[in-house]
Amino acid sequence: MATTQDFREYITQNQQAFYRLAYSYTKNSDAALDVVQDAVVKGIEKLHTLRNPAYMKTWFYRILVNQALTYLRGKKVVSLEEYTESTCPAAEEQDVAQNVDLYRAVQGLEPMLRTIVILRFFEDMKLEDIAAITGAPLSTVKSRLYKALKLLKVDLQGEVVTT
Repeated sequence: MATTQDFREYITQNQQAFYRLAYSYTKNSDAALDVVQDAVVKGIEKLHTLRNPAYMKTWFYRILVNQALTYLRGKKVVSLEEYTESTCPAAEEQDVAQNVDLYRAVQGLEPMLRTIVILRFFEDMKLEDIAAITGAPLSTVKSRLYKALKLLKVDLQGEVVTT
């Protein structure tokens, strides 16, 4: 069973990654901090349910993603200007345009597909960990990732997909 000290150390060591993930959903610094804080509180409350500390990463990421999705259900406003200013302050105009296009494309995905893309490519997680976080079978995660990448390609390149 994981101890409170183990959890505290894990949170401290990974707080930047948690913030980045929350921010990728909220696009607002204060809201991202709130999501992370709410996830940490929920993690503390539910720490007794974590039987094996080796699974702390997937266990907590699942809590964090659920908190972020809960936040999104309550608020749908996204500030594109805030995104470009905070993520690309010194980037060249072309890089900014590409980042904005990618951002819009990822944000246009349905929430589960967006979650898988963010965890895989922005948080560099293994598909097995993503399956544990989302509660979906590995084969489902793979097919959703394939679908998301196909949709992103269509969106970014303007191709027509035949199914």
